[in-house]
Amino acid sequence: MKERRTQHGALRSSGHTVEDVMSKDRFELARWQARFDELRAAHHVPGAALAVLVDGEIHELASGVLHRGTGVEVTTDSVFQSGSIAKVYTATLIMRLADAGELDLDAPVKEILPEFEAADPEATHSITTRQLLSHTSGLTCDFTYDAGRGDDCLARYVEAAKGVAMDCRPGTAVSYSSLGYNVLGRIIEVLTGTTWDQALKDRLFTPLGLERSMTLPEEALSYRVAMSHLGEPGGYPDPAPAWDLMPRSAGPYGRVLVSAGDVARLARLHLDGGTAPDGTRLLTAGAVTEMQRRVADVPDKWTVSADGWGLGWTLYDWDGIAGYGHDGASIGQYGYLRVVPQAGIAVALLTNGGGARELYAALFRELLGELAGVRMPAAFEPPAQAPEVDFSRYVGTYARAGVVITVSERDGAPHLVYEFVDGMAEFSPPLEVDLYAVTESAFAGTGAGPSFSEGYMPVVFSTLSDGTECCCIGMRVAPKVA
Repeated sequence: MKERRTQHGALRSSGHTVEDVMSKDRFELARWQARFDELRAAHHVPGAALAVLVDGEIHELASGVLHRGTGVEVTTDSVFQSGSIAKVYTATLIMRLADAGELDLDAPVKEILPEFEAADPEATHSITTRQLLSHTSGLTCDFTYDAGRGDDCLARYVEAAKGVAMDCRPGTAVSYSSLGYNVLGRIIEVLTGTTWDQALKDRLFTPLGLERSMTLPEEALSYRVAMSHLGEPGGYPDPAPAWDLMPRSAGPYGRVLVSAGDVARLARLHLDGGTAPDGTRLLTAGAVTEMQRRVADVPDKWTVSADGWGLGWTLYDWDGIAGYGHDGASIGQYGYLRVVPQAGIAVALLTNGGGARELYAALFRELLGELAGVRMPAAFEPPAQAPEVDFSRYVGTYARAGVVITVSERDGAPHLVYEFVDGMAEFSPPLEVDLYAVTESAFAGTGAGPSFSEGYMPVVFSTLSDGTECCCIGMRVAPKVA
């Protein structure tokens, strides 16, 4: 496989083949570099790296600076925090274990991890690995716990999570769960007899030749590393007070440190039916297909542009063109991966702050439109003609672990207060959100910034299959409690 790099990256190519000409015709590096630079600056993103897989060739581009304080430029080999894109790595490892016959996806987690306990005793004995992969276990998302730097950090995290309130009953909804992915990480450790970090190296990084993929900050010190930046929308953000604000125990759900090119190389494994570039088979074709099969629909189709969820993958339907991928966010860094299998296209973008979501939307609309014929949906926002909605049925209090959502009518208009409580109380002050109807059950919320959609925060009300009324924000289900 040939790979090409531009903007401070080494250009690697040997000879000129028909494939070179075809790829060059479809992907003009100089033109896309100029457009990348233009859009990054327009949306006040300090630095970003982009990788595009087309016609079997990975093109790598870089723009801006790694750190606004030092002015060090981004290069194609720079390393970023990928956030929840890490979940794809964890899911791929789990599927390798299932392929090898070491794991039954439909067996209760309790059979593998006797120490596993959910808040609901019935759920403790029924939650399966398949449900963890598809975010249908009911386990909550934002259980943040620093279990230390030791190799036992995931074991300690799973122990500490015992009894944490569930978002919903298993199998009743997609409720995004980082806690669930840490349980998957612990399953990997038990079955491989090593740490999740080492299993990732042995079973993915090394066989795929991923030379700029790692999990620990001391490993990242050998590379050009992006600094996180924090600030208000509309201007360039400032460097964060510390480079890495996530504990080691966040690994399986949010802590793979990687170059954009290496993200594209992981995507190529799935596009190539589970084989590495050297022909080594890492996943069966059946496992690759199963990961992309829709397990559940999602009522919130805007926060991460999801139409459904598979096993590890977010699934998209772009006017009949199927795709898969994942978004990622750490503290001040944001990543985006989209794959269009029928076109053989994968696009990975990693950023270090600013209007990252807006950069992604503008850039990917153009890239996927030109290269794959994909028409991505327009930005989520209130329609010119708002629908008539009886909002009184949604008024009340909704809660999940660490969050209380109070929905009311203020001065006759829909309003919401999003408040962090308990262990997350210091995470952020309460958000005061005005709501504008988009559909009968979906509302556009103000004041949350471009982390959600491209400006408005999607707020979706739905009734689960067991009759529970809930409010869904950020792909997380909060049941109505009052």
